[in-house]
Amino acid sequence: RRHDVNGIPGLVLKDVQATIAAENKRRAEHGLPPIPTVGDEPTASELLALPPDILQRCVTWQLAKRRAGTHKIQVRNEVSRTGKKMYKQKGTGGARHGSRRAPQFVGGSRAFGPVVRDHGFSLPKKIRALALRHALSSKVKSGDLVVVDSVSVTEAKTAALRETLGKLGWTKALIIAGPEVDANFGLAARNIPHIDVLPNAGLNVYDILRADKLVLTKAAVEAIEARFSDKEAA
Repeated sequence: RRHDVNGIPGLVLKDVQATIAAENKRRAEHGLPPIPTVGDEPTASELLALPPDILQRCVTWQLAKRRAGTHKIQVRNEVSRTGKKMYKQKGTGGARHGSRRAPQFVGGSRAFGPVVRDHGFSLPKKIRALALRHALSSKVKSGDLVVVDSVSVTEAKTAALRETLGKLGWTKALIIAGPEVDANFGLAARNIPHIDVLPNAGLNVYDILRADKLVLTKAAVEAIEARFSDKEAA
């Protein structure tokens, strides 16, 4: 059974107001006029005060963080070739060369190649939280957010689940199943293309934006509300 999702669009509004308050405080410190406010709804001027690339920054942060960074080339001391001088320094008419491990030779090392490193970078928690709110609200605004009682099946049958999801129109969906994913449902769904099933802890901006439909269980909605209410209390 589906449920109404009243209150979800207000998630962004509260963070917008908090960001505007912080911006007004900064402007006051520098003797600048505050951003004009009209009632409780954010105006165009207020929205322009927010970073325009919140979702892009969060997605880039996610994709960079998950990169393995294990690419590696061989430097001169790692190439398995002789280090003996190729020929004498003078009298050959050719250029002066030493080891055949030098990067200008075929079979030699590589100059300025990739090395093992961490591609991740830091992103403020408030920006990440605001991006998640925006991603959720975008699904509400487009009508692509669905709330159900629970997601579970009695038997782990992929064909049956694919047929059921197809009838519902969930061909490319992210399903947030609650604190834990039902074992049979997870097994049945894991081999269906473009269907991702995650627990509450797996909710993220990239997967929300990538999916055409966002399906939340009642437990997932309660967890999201508790998550944001805790941050507002803090």
